[in-house]
Amino acid sequence: MGKIVEIEHATVRRLNVPILNDVSFSVLEGEHVAIIGPNGAGKSTLVQVISEETHPLYNPLTKCLLFGKDHWNVQELRKHLGIVSQSLQYLCNSTNSAFDIVLSGFFSSIGLDFHHQVTQEQKKKALALMKETGCSALQDKQMNRLSSGEARRVLLSRACVHDPSVMLLDEAATALDFQALRQYRLIMEQFASQGKTLILVTHELSEIIPSITRIVVMNQGRIVADGKKSEILNEKLLSEVYGLRVYVDHHEGLYNAWC
Repeated sequence: MGKIVEIEHATVRRLNVPILNDVSFSVLEGEHVAIIGPNGAGKSTLVQVISEETHPLYNPLTKCLLFGKDHWNVQELRKHLGIVSQSLQYLCNSTNSAFDIVLSGFFSSIGLDFHHQVTQEQKKKALALMKETGCSALQDKQMNRLSSGEARRVLLSRACVHDPSVMLLDEAATALDFQALRQYRLIMEQFASQGKTLILVTHELSEIIPSITRIVVMNQGRIVADGKKSEILNEKLLSEVYGLRVYVDHHEGLYNAWC
C-alpha cells in the first residue's frame, strides 16, 4: 500500500509561536487513524497542512505530499479528500438550504451561485447521499436552523459528493448527543467498510470507532506517541499528556476517558 499522506519536518508558526514543531506524519492507503491530544496541541493545524489550507515554513528538509503530489489545485484535491470540520460548519451556518450546501460540494463553494451549473446527475447523487447519512428530511431547511448533529450529517453528505478515497474529520462529532454520536459512528464504520481511508481528529475517545486501529497523540505542537490503539490508549500515557489523572475504560471496541 502506498502513502496517501506524507509530511516530513513541517513547522507552522503564528505570531512567531510554533503551532506545529518539526512534525513528520504519514498515512497509508486504507489505514484508519485517530489523532488525539489536548486543546492547542496542533491537531487542527496538522489537518490544515494535510488539506493544504496552511503551508509549513520553508525548510529544505520539509516535504508535504498528498497522493504522491506536492502541488494541488484545491478543487481537484477535494475530489480525493472529503473534509468535515467545525470551521467548515461555521462557514456553512447560513440561510443556504441543506440541499444547496451538499450540492455546492461539487464546486468547492459555500452554497450555489448563478454561475454554478447543477446537473440532474449531481442532484440525484446529493439526494442519495443525504438518504445514506439520514438527513433527507432536512434538504429544504436552512443550515442555520439545524442542530449540530443535523448539520454534521449534511456536511458528511457534502464531503462525499466526489466519492473521495480519504475522509478527513476534524472534531466532526463535537457537541453531538448520544443518538447523534451513535449515528455518526455508524456512518464512519460504513466509510471504513467501503475502503475509504479515515483520518479522525478528536479529543473524545468515544468517537474512535473499532475500525480505527492506529492512534497518534499530539502535545505542544509535536507528535509524542504513535502506535496501536491497544498500546496508546492507556491511563499512564494519557495522564502524562493531559497533565492530570486520566482514567480509561473500553467496552466492545469503544473507549472512554474521564478525569
